[in-house]
Amino acid sequence: MVSQEQIKELILRKDELYKFIDIKGKQLEANAFETKSQQNGFWDNPKEAQILLKKLSTLKSWLTSYSSVTNNIDELSVLLELEANKDELDVQLKKTKQSIEELEFKNMLSAEEDSMSAIITINPGAGGTEGQDWAEMLMRMYLMWGEKNKYKVKTLDIQKAEPVGIKSVTIEIEGDFAFGHLKGENGVHRLVRISPFDSNAKRHTTFASVFVYPLADDSVEINIDPSEISWDTFRSSGAGGQGVNKTESAVRLKHEPSGIIIENSESRSQLENKEKAIKLLKSQLYELEIRRKQEEKDKIEGSKKKIEWGSQIRNYVLHPYKMVKDLRTNYESSNPDAILDGDLNAFIKAYLMEFGQQ
Repeated sequence: MVSQEQIKELILRKDELYKFIDIKGKQLEANAFETKSQQNGFWDNPKEAQILLKKLSTLKSWLTSYSSVTNNIDELSVLLELEANKDELDVQLKKTKQSIEELEFKNMLSAEEDSMSAIITINPGAGGTEGQDWAEMLMRMYLMWGEKNKYKVKTLDIQKAEPVGIKSVTIEIEGDFAFGHLKGENGVHRLVRISPFDSNAKRHTTFASVFVYPLADDSVEINIDPSEISWDTFRSSGAGGQGVNKTESAVRLKHEPSGIIIENSESRSQLENKEKAIKLLKSQLYELEIRRKQEEKDKIEGSKKKIEWGSQIRNYVLHPYKMVKDLRTNYESSNPDAILDGDLNAFIKAYLMEFGQQ
């Protein structure tokens, strides 16, 4: 049965979130942006207008989530005062707790880059066919996660392998807080299974690397000198048939100072592919800057919870037993099939609850 003590506890959690998230400050900032967006000449500079509206949308998302918590607590209090039946109270209590937990979780995504879309690149480790197949399984896992969580997903560049799998892939997960949710996927993913490509049915261990970075929007200022970029063009790879690209519309960019190489074959237009490649370069340079600042912060704070970039983060065991285990949080699941079908949210939440605010 719901009690006044439970409601007091919920109100306390709500009040703590009000301070942590700075709801008052966000409301004042949103009001200022609303006023500015209604002024004459607001669209004279479309780029600045779009940046402001994106910021306003993010602020409103926070305010809406907090308002939902407040409304749910108020409704629960009213039901208790009216001596509603136990089932009604239990349903509303569950709904209220869920809205608070969602906001507490969202509070883990408070870094500037967390609200951005995400770019994921996947590359197989050594192991030939087995590694290439594992890389494709991971690609499918992230695409399914994106679709299940109502994000817009698309493949920007894919290098198919023979006879199966992929040599590399770059995918975009577009939508609010995509990067914030996926930033913990950076690292090496290890698969243990009986290989379907081994006639002796031996157990194989395979690795693939996943690199996630935020898709920098127009609000991010990264200066790139065109003279420091070299370009190659080529035909995009495909399965053949009518869909194969017969013109050299795919592009490869190399940024000399950083050594970053970007390939993009998303569009049949070479110009569009070049524009997207520049955006991806800008995004990777932005990610490097974020990492540099984080390393400086860790040195100052002497952080104990350091994550080595590029280290092994998760094991997926399909044989001799079934288990997926995150090596950083120790969170595990005995249902690898569901995980590989995109049910990643429990792993994502476990990571963010432990490392999200670093």
